[in-house]
Amino acid sequence: MTTIYRFLSADDTSEFCHKVSLALSKGWVLHGDPQYAFDQANGVMRCGQAVTKEIDAPYSPDMKLGQQ
Repeated sequence: MTTIYRFLSADDTSEFCHKVSLALSKGWVLHGDPQYAFDQANGVMRCGQAVTKEIDAPYSPDMKLGQQ
């Protein structure tokens, strides 16, 4: 088994919640606390959440993590 890691981020909208919910529905697990910060360059609040997943394949930098 291999553990893979992703960091999901988006503006503070329901889209972010849907992104995290979709990852959870595909077997990803929350990792750590959610992050919340002001993006000064774009003038918006941004959210982030790390997720991990156990897979039955060796890790490769070429793999598309969102498709796992």
